[in-house]
Amino acid sequence: MPAAAARVVLVTGVSRFLGARVASTLQADPGIERVIGVDTVPPDLSLGVPLGRTEFVRVDIRTPSIANIITSARVDTVVHLSLDTSSSAPRAKVKELNVIGTMQLLAACQRSPDMRKLVVRSSAAVYGSSPMDPAVFTERDEPVEAPKHGYAKDAAEVEGYVRGLSRRRSDLTVSVLRFANFLGPGVESLLTRYLRLPVVPTVLGFDPRLQFLHEDDGIEVLRRMTVEDHPGCFNVAGDGVLLLSQALRRAGRPYVPVPSQSLSVLGDMGRRFAGLSGFSPELLRWLMYGRVIDTTALGDALSWSPKYSSEAAFADFTEAQGHGPLTALLGRTPG
Repeated sequence: MPAAAARVVLVTGVSRFLGARVASTLQADPGIERVIGVDTVPPDLSLGVPLGRTEFVRVDIRTPSIANIITSARVDTVVHLSLDTSSSAPRAKVKELNVIGTMQLLAACQRSPDMRKLVVRSSAAVYGSSPMDPAVFTERDEPVEAPKHGYAKDAAEVEGYVRGLSRRRSDLTVSVLRFANFLGPGVESLLTRYLRLPVVPTVLGFDPRLQFLHEDDGIEVLRRMTVEDHPGCFNVAGDGVLLLSQALRRAGRPYVPVPSQSLSVLGDMGRRFAGLSGFSPELLRWLMYGRVIDTTALGDALSWSPKYSSEAAFADFTEAQGHGPLTALLGRTPG
């Protein structure tokens, strides 16, 4: 539903590709007076994303300084994108940024009288991956086995704190977005590093169903959630599914099925050669059981559908990697 235009928008995680692209998109909207991008390091100019009139402030959201910025700038909309899903940094440090950083940010939002909207990047990984999963997860479904490790567990904790804020500040419009794995020419993640391994290991006896979201569609969803009011929790993914074996064949990637116990050894090889931070328990389960989410609620709320299907998002990614002209083969969904 349309909303009064956001006046001052704060975007976290602006030094990364997703945060930079969202800030760049929002600063081009003449209805938004100010866009403030925050992160612990300056934006990476090599990403090629023009930040325009976005004001960068170097701040750690784990510190009380974030509250000073929100208050002094009279921020009314926060777009929280700094959930780290792909870092090779030590696990304790990543968890502190994801969970403690979010707690500090939400506390600042709660205290600010100017705040009226919060948009939060979460992950479909909160549903976990299990052999007992439903064929398709809706937003009402609970995970069969709740994530116990890594960023999936962090995302579940973050959502819990966001629900707490919603109860304490019922006047806020809060939108939580459970994204499928991002893909596209500009995406750098655990998944893209896995797909770039010299030989891609798969789990012997498993061929999971996967979904992807093109970066352009993810940016558009975040833009709409920022400039319109759509409270609630929404799954976000491209239409359709792709089997892992289909994806690797279409990408022209050599792959070899190996027992799950052997993936830790191959994960060490990946760490040395491709920057892959090992095969975490959540990544291993995803490579075994996959995950498919229903996006009906998002389509109904936005009256919109993604430009790229899961297949087309994968094709655009592989083309950018130099694996051949796949878009003509797979096509794109009408947008």
